[in-house]
Amino acid sequence: METKTWMCLICGWLYDEATGAPEHGIAPGTPWEQVPMNWTCPECGARKEDFEMVQI
Repeated sequence: METKTWMCLICGWLYDEATGAPEHGIAPGTPWEQVPMNWTCPECGARKEDFEMVQI
């Protein structure tokens, strides 16, 4: 399965599906669709809709 990377459009923080964000409650391997809707960017507090998929 190919994992994707999502970038916060506000501050540039990256969410990598393969790595997850375990220090922020998201397990490694968690697809973006399964990240809770109320989750916010750990750097700037932006909402999930402020993220965009990026090609790395």
